[in-house]
Amino acid sequence: METFAWGVFPYLVLLILVGGLAWRYRYDQFGWTTRSSQLYESKLLKFASPLFHFALLAVFMGHVVGLIIPKAFTDWIGIDQHMYHMGAFYGGGLAGIALVVGLGLLIYRRRTQTAVFQATTWNDKIMYLVLATAIGVGMVATLTGDVTPTGEEHNYRETVSVWFRSLAYFQPNIEAMGEATWQFKVHVLLGLTLIAMIPFTRLVHAFSAPLHYLFRPYIVYRSRDAAPQQSHTVKGRGWDPIGTPDNKK
Repeated sequence: METFAWGVFPYLVLLILVGGLAWRYRYDQFGWTTRSSQLYESKLLKFASPLFHFALLAVFMGHVVGLIIPKAFTDWIGIDQHMYHMGAFYGGGLAGIALVVGLGLLIYRRRTQTAVFQATTWNDKIMYLVLATAIGVGMVATLTGDVTPTGEEHNYRETVSVWFRSLAYFQPNIEAMGEATWQFKVHVLLGLTLIAMIPFTRLVHAFSAPLHYLFRPYIVYRSRDAAPQQSHTVKGRGWDPIGTPDNKK
């Protein structure tokens, strides 16, 4: 089981993610959406959604730093283990609390708003269950995962992070992951499961960042008068008039 969990399952998840995204893009482009429920309720959503997404971004960046940057590098630049642990504990804890509150509000909204709840599929319910459990176990790992059952100190950067980086060169360090505490092991398994679910759930919208919005031209909206009126051009700051005698000179 250890060999499968830490040596096979991660690559299987990667295969499912890439293959699933390719399949959905090829056969279900119209379903590549979050199925937004803003039309049904927007007051709670406009607070809960930004809170959840910004907190998720902070948590993601914390994972990137913790998993990719080796402990030797932070030691070299003068950040010892105690300083790093305090930063991860308080910074990660604060971001995690914000993430829990944001997700809790989204689930509360989806359960209490009748129209939103009726638009919720079983696919959504399973996704929310796995997501909430992964976040919850992650909080437990952040707050309690630094001590092994025998009372010894556990540093995930010497176990989970070493294993994670070893996946990149296809020599998974199963022994390193085997020394991690159960909180981190469960959190990693739930995280991998959630990644495998992305192509088949509303989470697929994470791969649809509208970057073209940064480069598209402005859209100008004009109101339509009830009856045509003769316009009088007033020169000054603003857009130049189009299609007027002054503009044609």
